[in-house]
Amino acid sequence: MKSKERVLTAIAHQEPDRVPIDYACNGGIDGRLKEHFGLKSDDAEGLRKMLHVDFRGVGAPYAGAALHAPVKDRRISMWGIHTRWIEHESGGYWDYCDFPLQHATLEEAQTWSMPSPDDFDYRMIKAACEQYGDYCVAVGGPGTGDIINSTGMLRTMEQVMVDLALESPEFFAFIDRKLDIQVEILRRTIEAAEGGIDLVFLGEDLGTQIGPLISLDMYRRILRPRHQRLVDVAKSFDLPVMMHSCGSSSWAFGDFIDMGINVVDTLQPEAADMAPAYLKETYGDHLAFHGMISTAGPVAYGTPHEVEQSVRETLEIMMPGGGYCLAPTHSLQDNSPTENVIAMYEAARRFGAY
Repeated sequence: MKSKERVLTAIAHQEPDRVPIDYACNGGIDGRLKEHFGLKSDDAEGLRKMLHVDFRGVGAPYAGAALHAPVKDRRISMWGIHTRWIEHESGGYWDYCDFPLQHATLEEAQTWSMPSPDDFDYRMIKAACEQYGDYCVAVGGPGTGDIINSTGMLRTMEQVMVDLALESPEFFAFIDRKLDIQVEILRRTIEAAEGGIDLVFLGEDLGTQIGPLISLDMYRRILRPRHQRLVDVAKSFDLPVMMHSCGSSSWAFGDFIDMGINVVDTLQPEAADMAPAYLKETYGDHLAFHGMISTAGPVAYGTPHEVEQSVRETLEIMMPGGGYCLAPTHSLQDNSPTENVIAMYEAARRFGAY
């Protein structure tokens, strides 16, 4: 099978020729993997081919003017999110900081600079889809539709939890403005692809390691209707939807099914109620799964043999009847030994054939 057929067969709960494979990474491990395979530092496509990755992502780049003033030693996104570089023993990362909307008034939330859907270049979408025509082409990502996490990057996570509890007007003004924009960007991107998109990727982090971040009632009242708007865009084009959610999130999977979501992503096996066998048995008839290879388990802290065993055990549970795509539970972290990541992908191919 070609990658596109392989992925679509799996998420339709049928058995493909082998388990589909995906990849996500931090910069440090990505660079080491390219060096391992003798690739140039900018050869992202070459690395995906070496790892036999079946997915490709496309999106319309922002082409408008800068919306927020520069700040020394900061990166600032088009949404106004500030990050600063933090060194650690394995390398470094861009961490969220400053939180410019933490104390925003209603007027400030209503007038905060945001990109217009008109400021994205949709002209390259069709060509990108054609370039990746043999692969499963996805649009969106964990930040598409995400409310709790991405708003916390501007208001702090603590304030977002207060906002949800008090139903703060400032919070709703911000998230609904942003959602209107994301809905329109998604619609225009799919239209520009002219049939070249295979999967819509959304996100919302709903769990900690030990349980839910919010109640099911709160999810249904506040978040679900907003997520449904994006799901409905995808369904209007007859496209499957994958929802990313970190932590213990299976408590929301029944609602995901009712909403029309087809695939769930991340699936941290060490989190509460996220064990592979439990997910397969409880939700496997209605949801496909993408992820489940922990970035906090053997890939980071074990030996290559232990990684191989972990991947093999996961595949033995998840493969029967299709419905599974192997991927890391989050971006592979810089502390993951190169040989462990190689072992993960070699095991996926060795033990993932039907």
